Amino acid sequence: MEFIIAILVFGGIILTSMVKILNDWERGVVLRLGKAVGVRGPGLILLIPFVERMIKIDTRTVAMDVQPQDVITKDNVSMQVNAVVYFKVVSPLEAITKIEDYYFATSQLAQTTLRSVMGQYPLDDVLVHRDKINSALQGILDKHTEAWGIKVTMVEVKQIDLPKEMQRAMAREAEAERERRAKVISAEGEVQRAQKLQEASLTLAGSPSALQLAYMQTLTEIAGDKSNTIIFPLPLDIIKPLLGDGKQN
Repeated sequence: MEFIIAILVFGGIILTSMVKILNDWERGVVLRLGKAVGVRGPGLILLIPFVERMIKIDTRTVAMDVQPQDVITKDNVSMQVNAVVYFKVVSPLEAITKIEDYYFATSQLAQTTLRSVMGQYPLDDVLVHRDKINSALQGILDKHTEAWGIKVTMVEVKQIDLPKEMQRAMAREAEAERERRAKVISAEGEVQRAQKLQEASLTLAGSPSALQLAYMQTLTEIAGDKSNTIIFPLPLDIIKPLLGDGKQN
């Protein structure tokens, strides 16, 4: 009886080491006596017991968070920057045989590349041209990880932390810029107002009756205010037709 149990246990061990099942997003690098002989999967995989072993590799896209890095920009502004890197394994065999730990290696490379690239741009470019920086980071990382069977699909600078002093300086700069724009808009409005008044005065000067109507309209608008006593001059041109020439027939 003990012999049968031992056989069953031994058979179970052999069956477990012989039969593997891989999911659709997994690949298996098969090692035969320590030598890589190929990539298998997905599905049912049969291995030679005690001769072959398999290392699973996930081929889905990985979102790796890059830890905040202390960066000094080209114009000597210190800040902290972190990013997220999206990559996937496109060659499981190279990811196993060319690098010890492809995830750790990609993480370290992303950190050093982030510090190096961000130091090549002034602060204004870092804040405005972030797409350009993302593209540069993605190109550098993809070039260096290609030999490891890794494809970097996208890099995004996630957050930029500036010192409090720099934030206050930027706030003052933004406020000054808004005031400048307000003054420019006000000056442009005064120019347009003066042009329209000039056109109106020329029109009224050519038509005395129109000038009188405009004067009467102004009086109507002033009369709407009941809280003040208003004294206004009466132009003689308005009452002159009523006076006649002073001769009696």
